[in-house]
Amino acid sequence: MDTPVETTVWQSPPAENQLGLPKRNVWQAMWRGFRCRCPQCGEGKLFNGYLTSVPACSICGEDLSHHRADDAPPYFTIVVVGHVVVPLMVAVFLATELSVTTHLLIWMPLTLVMTLALLRPIKGALIALQWALYMHGFDTRSDPDAMPEGYLRIDPA
Repeated sequence: MDTPVETTVWQSPPAENQLGLPKRNVWQAMWRGFRCRCPQCGEGKLFNGYLTSVPACSICGEDLSHHRADDAPPYFTIVVVGHVVVPLMVAVFLATELSVTTHLLIWMPLTLVMTLALLRPIKGALIALQWALYMHGFDTRSDPDAMPEGYLRIDPA
């Protein structure tokens, strides 16, 4: 008794996403954002100051004002720095007999420097991720006055 066997032929992913918009290279955009560059062209600056992002790219004109990368970058930075500092701290603590004061003098500045060094690139990568996935208004077809679904618009009286 012969039973039909279904076979699936591998197909390349579509050139468009589910919204019908052209796919953007997420990893390339995040790398550009991590380098604090425009996710579109990779040339323009992503930040005016330490954490103040530019409203638009000075090179290609891409609108970057839609991002919502305010609270997430510190959380990701804490996770990354914690995963580096804590194992090092435990290893040094177990391998040596340094005083608590010495440990504080080593690990507190290291943690502070790593946090300040990584916060900006991580924020850039998250802005670029939102851009690459058409999140939070980066969808060029969306109405700029429209609120995201599920949000309640409250007009000041």
